[in-house]
Amino acid sequence: MFDLMKRLSEANGISGFEDEIREIMKDELEERVDNIEEDNLGNLIMVKEGDPEAPSIMLAAHMDEIGLMVRYIDKKGFIKFSKIGGINDQMLLNQQVEIHGKKGPVTGVIGSKPPHRMKPKERKKVTSYEKMFIDIGAASREDAEELVRVGDPVTFKAPFNELPNRLFTGKALDNRIGCLILVEVLKAAETRATIYGVGTVQEEVGLKGARTSAFKLNPDMALAVDVTIAGDHPGMEEEDAPAKLGKGPAIILTDASGKGIITHKKIRDWLLSTAREENIPVQLEVSEGGTTDATAIHLTRAGIPAGVVSVPTRYIHTPVGVASMDDIKNCVRLILKALERL
Repeated sequence: MFDLMKRLSEANGISGFEDEIREIMKDELEERVDNIEEDNLGNLIMVKEGDPEAPSIMLAAHMDEIGLMVRYIDKKGFIKFSKIGGINDQMLLNQQVEIHGKKGPVTGVIGSKPPHRMKPKERKKVTSYEKMFIDIGAASREDAEELVRVGDPVTFKAPFNELPNRLFTGKALDNRIGCLILVEVLKAAETRATIYGVGTVQEEVGLKGARTSAFKLNPDMALAVDVTIAGDHPGMEEEDAPAKLGKGPAIILTDASGKGIITHKKIRDWLLSTAREENIPVQLEVSEGGTTDATAIHLTRAGIPAGVVSVPTRYIHTPVGVASMDDIKNCVRLILKALERL
């Protein structure tokens, strides 16, 4: 699975520009599912038909990553940008990026006023993204506009690498990990249920694709497959982020302090009993932080019982996430065994 994880991580697709990821998933699954379609918003819907008398389940993994967008090009050819998705400004400075322009990818670097010329008060503050710019080596606005234009998406340029202890690092692990799990589950699933595997779009900017695809499919139940914060590193208190790498996927009981999803009791019991009886390691999480596609799905139409299974990941929403392949394999196993029980 490392090879596919590398392809997914190094593919580029900020919210609204998920084409590369969609094509990878299509290539992996076109011979393994009964139907593949792209809906009006760009969601990739992959169907494994089951017994008409059995329930249907939607498995959702969002394809988009956080990134930037070209907002303005100044007269010297330097590029101002907007953030797409939740990004901490201190992560941005001095990163290499790629602008996906009309003639192909353009490499740039994010710069700002050098600390040597900052006043003492400025040095103590995090530089705001409004004071940063992308330098592509252009000599003028006209020079830059030969390569890029306002509205072009920008992704972080970071390689995928394997680490010791079956860990790995790369960009866009939120949520290319979920995409990998979705692909592996659809390849191997054996169940009477009809499975709607959905690669959703624009999750990072409002759970948009999950909302429209769930309305279209109206499944009997749903699982979102995503990542969660691993707090097993310096600077974190265990009580704030108890999930750890290598200890299994996290079953989310509540996220966003209940403003997101409060996992349906039947879904929670189904996952927990599967993990217990199949001896699959899992972690439990009650989160006060962000939320997932399951929040939009479970509020669709008359309500869809839903839950979330997440892979613990360090340094989420940066180009250097770290996760465990063992946790991914156990997440795949948990979902497959749970599907067998439907």
